[in-house]
Amino acid sequence: MQKKNAIGRFPGFLMLAGTLALISAPVVAVKATTSLQNSPKAVLDEAWQIVNQDYVDPTFNQVNWQQVRQDLLSRSYTSPEEAYSALRDALKRLNDPYTRFMNPEEFKAFSAETSGELVGVGMQLKLEETTKALTVVKPIENSPALRAGIQSGDKILKIEGQSTQGMTVEDAARMIRGEANTQVRLLMQRQQQAPFELVLTRAQIAVPTVESAVRTEGQNRVGYIRLSEFNSHAAEQMEKAIKQLEDQNVNQFVLDLRGNPGGRLDQAVAIARMWLDEGDIVRTVDRNGNAEQVQANKTALTDLPLAVLVDGGSASASEILTGALKDDQRAVVVGTQTFGKALVQEVHPLSDGSCINVTIAHYFTPSGLDINHKGITPDVVVSLTDQQKQSLSGHPDALGTSQDPQYLQAIAQLHGAGQPISQNAPSR
Repeated sequence: MQKKNAIGRFPGFLMLAGTLALISAPVVAVKATTSLQNSPKAVLDEAWQIVNQDYVDPTFNQVNWQQVRQDLLSRSYTSPEEAYSALRDALKRLNDPYTRFMNPEEFKAFSAETSGELVGVGMQLKLEETTKALTVVKPIENSPALRAGIQSGDKILKIEGQSTQGMTVEDAARMIRGEANTQVRLLMQRQQQAPFELVLTRAQIAVPTVESAVRTEGQNRVGYIRLSEFNSHAAEQMEKAIKQLEDQNVNQFVLDLRGNPGGRLDQAVAIARMWLDEGDIVRTVDRNGNAEQVQANKTALTDLPLAVLVDGGSASASEILTGALKDDQRAVVVGTQTFGKALVQEVHPLSDGSCINVTIAHYFTPSGLDINHKGITPDVVVSLTDQQKQSLSGHPDALGTSQDPQYLQAIAQLHGAGQPISQNAPSR
């Protein structure tokens, strides 16, 4: 197989998180010998050869990788599961938590979760605190639920004739989800009005990964954007949010990457280019020392002042974006030390429907900083107390408001004050 550099092949299938990726890679063609075909050993050899060719550390953590192949293929396996277990044990010897194997069921669930899409009717649900009634938090944009007129606060009394009393959100979601173009029947109630029935047709829906709002802070209109992950729809949703906020005459931005574990490399680069008109974004280096620099390409959507919020949950793709904006002096970074993951993975589907996720490169920020196991130090460090963390975790609607100390410091930095503004500062 021809070897390509990491950035040259990133569109669509390179990932920057241990738990997030988009999978659209072609199956890597690895020929198995006749004796291995149609046996669990075929997949073992396929996975072994991918690691042998692409893994970032050519010493394989001082493991004799050729001997590993011999060991894997010399055994007898009574089931695919037994072979999968042997492969997982072999991968553990690399001491790399991001190089891992997923069986077909895990890969299918992983793909559905990380593609940024779901099949359903498009509602976020919760159990009301006092009554425990199954309640709609909000309908998702461009969803069957929104088109049917479902509103925040509506209660779901029955799903396909079954009462939701005592039902968990997870159980309700499983009942509502299904194949695209099939129907689900719901009995709804709005406030104290009479219950009404809706029949919704399930559809493929892009999961929102970007939330945005205009905050009025003194004389300034702040465009607040929260990005939860870098899935396949992150860049398009970010572009839409920036343009909408610009149309609403904001004069500065706060980009919230707290708790964002990462995702697709191409999405991180695309979003960086929305904020940066020029400058470097990231440099990757593969196992052979081949390096490639990715740069801005004069496609920035705005040059308004920007602050970025990060914390220990900001990892991988979040750190690429943060590092680029910080090193190129495009934004002031506020919060706490980021996670510290500077490795790039590639997802390889295997011939039996399973997959192997392999670390193939190391990345560096524009200034040459290696953040692996270190993270990025914000320009302005603002730690939260345990009580503040608990409060924001329990009330996510308070993020990016006057109840959020890190957001307040970001606003102070944008204002040039250098000190947190009053907790009573107007924010809506």
